[in-house]
Amino acid sequence: MCASAASSESDAILQCIQAVRADLALLVGQGSLADYIPELAKVDPSKFGIAVATVDGRVLSAGDADEPFSVQSISKVFALTLALGKVGDALWKRVGREPSGTAFNSIVQLEHERGLPRNPFINAGAIVVTDVLLAGHQPKEAIGEMVRFVRSLADDETIAIDPSVAESEKAHGFRNAALASFMKSWGNLVHPVELTLGVYFHSCALAMSCAQLARAGLFLANGGRSPLTGLNVVSRARARRINALMLTCGHYDGSGDFAFRVGLPGKSGVGGGILAIVPGVAAIAVWSPGLDVHGNSLVGTRALELITQRMGWSIFGP
Repeated sequence: MCASAASSESDAILQCIQAVRADLALLVGQGSLADYIPELAKVDPSKFGIAVATVDGRVLSAGDADEPFSVQSISKVFALTLALGKVGDALWKRVGREPSGTAFNSIVQLEHERGLPRNPFINAGAIVVTDVLLAGHQPKEAIGEMVRFVRSLADDETIAIDPSVAESEKAHGFRNAALASFMKSWGNLVHPVELTLGVYFHSCALAMSCAQLARAGLFLANGGRSPLTGLNVVSRARARRINALMLTCGHYDGSGDFAFRVGLPGKSGVGGGILAIVPGVAAIAVWSPGLDVHGNSLVGTRALELITQRMGWSIFGP
């Protein structure tokens, strides 16, 4: 792309996200904070950030796009990528690839399916993925591996885990402990429950800004290759499959509605963030802490819907 064309596209993206932020100003603050994790209940509900990282390395942002927040379940995308790198398709013997249709922390479906989580993005599935990452490591080593991986993807050494959030999750993670114990009873967890959960809670407590998160997700928009570092993170085929899982499973029992409204692969977190992928074009990160009934950012989802409409970025066509 020539310089003038790149500049013109940058201007269009920046104008779009600034306009979307302005258009949604009156909605900001609506929704519910994830108060079952006490540290997340302390977050200012008026925060709203948008960042777009393009495959040629530009980052355009609006609002609170440089303020770190708890990415929560968005980290499951990076954990899945690491786990597939370790064990490949053998992972699918322990976790499925189908939408759940139930809440992210539901135990009902897990019991019905004998300890085999429906997909790697619900809590039970992510706990199994974490168990895979723990193999051959002490918990601190597995946590360090995750942090180093995300730092390398974003090309940013300042990314870190928020210890207060990790401790808050550990102190109130009773439902996750039940899920892990149930899977352990079916033989689908190798390591002690408390060790696997410790790594899982710390992964969810990663703190990133919208700008950092968008940069970290760029490899999925660029056929598995990081345009920031030039490294091949995953194969093109694997990037396509991770994107497919994000589209069908990335918003729990709200995944179908997200695909209908936004039309992009995406992964949400109860910290109010969403990472969305525009294949071949860009990665988008939005953050607004107020959640809808499914645990997805209310304003963030609406922002992505408007951005894809105005930029013609839906994978299903303009």
